[in-house]
Amino acid sequence: MCGICGIINFNNKPVDEISIREMMQKLKHRGPDDDGVFINGRVGLGFVRLSILDLSSAGHQPMKSRDSRYIIVFNGEVYNYIEIRDELRDEFIFISGTDTEVVLYSYIKWGEACLDRFNGMFAFVIYDTMKNSLFLARDRFGVKPMYYFVNNQTLYFASEIKAILPFIQDLKPNLSCVSDYLVTNRTDHNNNTFFDKVQKFPKGSYAYINSSLDFNIKKWYNLKEKLFKETYNDFIEFQEDFYDSIKLRLRSDVDVGVCISGGLDSSSIASTIIHKFNKKDFYSFSAVYNEGDYGDESEFINEYSKQITKMKYCKPNSEIFLENVEDFVYTLTEPVGGLGPFIQYLVMKLVNEHKIKVVLNGQGADEQFAGYDYFYASYFLGLVKKMKFGVLLRELYAYQRYNKNYNYLSHYLLYLFPAEIKKHFILKRNKYVVRNILSDNESNILSQLYSPNNLSDSLYQHFEYKLEHLLKWEDLNSMRFGIESRLPFMDYRIIEKVLSLPETQIIKKGKRKYFLRESMKPILPVKIYNRNHKLGFDNPSAEWFREDKLKLYVLNILNSKTLHERGVFKQDVCVDLYNRHLLRENDYSKEIWKIINLELWFRKFFD
Repeated sequence: MCGICGIINFNNKPVDEISIREMMQKLKHRGPDDDGVFINGRVGLGFVRLSILDLSSAGHQPMKSRDSRYIIVFNGEVYNYIEIRDELRDEFIFISGTDTEVVLYSYIKWGEACLDRFNGMFAFVIYDTMKNSLFLARDRFGVKPMYYFVNNQTLYFASEIKAILPFIQDLKPNLSCVSDYLVTNRTDHNNNTFFDKVQKFPKGSYAYINSSLDFNIKKWYNLKEKLFKETYNDFIEFQEDFYDSIKLRLRSDVDVGVCISGGLDSSSIASTIIHKFNKKDFYSFSAVYNEGDYGDESEFINEYSKQITKMKYCKPNSEIFLENVEDFVYTLTEPVGGLGPFIQYLVMKLVNEHKIKVVLNGQGADEQFAGYDYFYASYFLGLVKKMKFGVLLRELYAYQRYNKNYNYLSHYLLYLFPAEIKKHFILKRNKYVVRNILSDNESNILSQLYSPNNLSDSLYQHFEYKLEHLLKWEDLNSMRFGIESRLPFMDYRIIEKVLSLPETQIIKKGKRKYFLRESMKPILPVKIYNRNHKLGFDNPSAEWFREDKLKLYVLNILNSKTLHERGVFKQDVCVDLYNRHLLRENDYSKEIWKIINLELWFRKFFD
């Protein structure tokens, strides 16, 4: 796990090493253990290393092939590198125990077809010195990031946007992304970023770059084409794949810990390690609050207190928020829709304090197994459209038994309305935003995430248009502290088969995640198996914003001259919104956070 960057000059001007070093410095937190530079005329590659596999100097990058023709910079992990290396041994001599070397020789052997063989998370660039061309590629679902910026004569790419920004002379915010964020709470639903001219290299794609600025990016992986060809016939088949996914992700030459939230996803990982791999002497990391506080999951996390020998906790509060918020905004680089990622940031900071370099996390399970309340809406809608009224009535009855709210109803009604009416209701919620900054993208977003025909549609839409922002936050939060976060649920074998399951195996008997829940039942603590309410990285931020410690900070931002002159928010409406929050007329903590986050982001990157 590392950070990569590079510069390609299309005017054949030699790359300046100082510029590459400047990019690497912006990425150094991703790779504190080593770094390296390769420059060959118009091509420059930079690398910072976090040593996970083969801690020796043999893992140094940029890495060359034995004949020095090919040079690679690689970020991520290919977990099945041992099996692929065994295939290649007759043809290539390996001098390291790294997956990087396996990726390099896989490309030399199979070209872009090597990507289909990789099980992992990755973004890499390979330079062919003979052809003077580069090959860029990114993993199936966008677990590992890569960004780029092209001007009239140069291409810049990097693992994080921060490394690219110093080279953009007329840096401007992308107001279309700002609008999408404020109105629909969506980010990363396309390849634009919050910085005008900076693009994401698309997930599941590759490109060859020769001498032309107009390089063509091609999709090498299409999730939709993989669905409904193969699925799980029973719980045992899923267990076998899930256990193998964890086994692969435990491959490491450093200690591996686990992030535990108390939910079904992370608990499935922890229980597998304990019961299937007979490991208890590992670190777990969690966020807890005062007993009874909203977001506190300590009663579920403590189910492991007798099984895991090294359980560590952080306890977020408003004071810690104030101490870290500006570094958090810089770390995430682009605005985020809530404070859940901030809690994750603190958990990763805790991991770093205990000198653990690798953790397993449960990201991706909610999008496969319908982990959010609103998935009930698309499930019930699909049953209505298919006229399966008997199943619908049974599920509605079961839902009432296990759920104390009807949160799905607003989404169900939203799904029924035409796009223009949906847009009207969503815009109506955002009266604090100046209208002339709003873009016309809302209709596209509404069709991507708010117009499913059924549950299967909704799950697929989340993988295509929503999940990537969670993966981005996972990467940035973990790598800020030099930590590699591995995600067993993001194994493509599992994703393709789970998304091909019948909907009645995803939500059943009024419970979400039915298939996962039943598959893990033999090893889960009973209390966790029975829970149906999801919190995730939830937090008592509504109360934080009412505390004196934060009140002055928030009011200073809301009343600031810069916020007024920004022309994004209606300042008087923002102040009124906050006052109503203080008076407990409603919970406006998410709106308050978005205003604060965006203003701090403008100050950090543009002022």
